[in-house]
Amino acid sequence: MAKFLKKTRGFTLIELLVVIAIIGLLSTLAVVALNSARQRSRDVKRVADIRQIQTALELGFTETNQYPTGATYGSAILGSATSSVLCKDASNPPNSIWQGSTSGCGAVYLGIIAPAPTPPSGNQYVYNSPSASQYSITFTLEGDTGMLKAGPNCANPNGIQAGTSC
Repeated sequence: MAKFLKKTRGFTLIELLVVIAIIGLLSTLAVVALNSARQRSRDVKRVADIRQIQTALELGFTETNQYPTGATYGSAILGSATSSVLCKDASNPPNSIWQGSTSGCGAVYLGIIAPAPTPPSGNQYVYNSPSASQYSITFTLEGDTGMLKAGPNCANPNGIQAGTSC
């Protein structure tokens, strides 16, 4: 009878638990690295969006000699349904305006502006223009990106600066 019983070789419970623990540790490290890469990519997109908006504003300024101003478009949430296009106002040609579509535009300086990536929740590109020769765009970064710091940052005709004072 002992002749028929074979000793089977396999993994012990300890060996299986060690392998499961190692796999769990490696997957946790991969998820953390992936989340960090996602955060960096959102921040890089935010900075690229702001640079593209600045380029369009300067193009409009070259043609009209002013930035979008006034009660209706001197302050705007860029990328929203009402402020996703920058163009020359066809009804008031020397002015450039923010609006929701290209209808009624003379020259289009910037087609569609996408909303700022989230998180953080409530993150927006906020445009303000106190005068025809000045503007500021505030935006929030999740982490340090280049010389910019995590948190609120600001762009104006002089470039992009860390912090909100521009």
